[in-house]
Amino acid sequence: MQIARIIGTVISTVKNETLEGRKFLIVQTLDANLKKKGSPMIALDAVGAGVGELVFWCRGKEASFPFKRDETPTDCTIVGIIDSDAHVYQK
Repeated sequence: MQIARIIGTVISTVKNETLEGRKFLIVQTLDANLKKKGSPMIALDAVGAGVGELVFWCRGKEASFPFKRDETPTDCTIVGIIDSDAHVYQK
């Protein structure tokens, strides 16, 4: 898992039927000091996150795990919301 901040939303009018009703968000990965790292990505929201929130996200096969046995086509999923910046260990 990695830490990111939600920086925007994505609207999709045509998508796989298993994604109906699911929200896409734009995540900016952060380093241990909460500074931007890399390019923003689009992630499928599994926890009800919103713009501005700190979140945990994962990639790869594990990204589909929050959806149980669904055949949800995702390789980037938001899996947790971090309550505040103070809860993040900083070097």
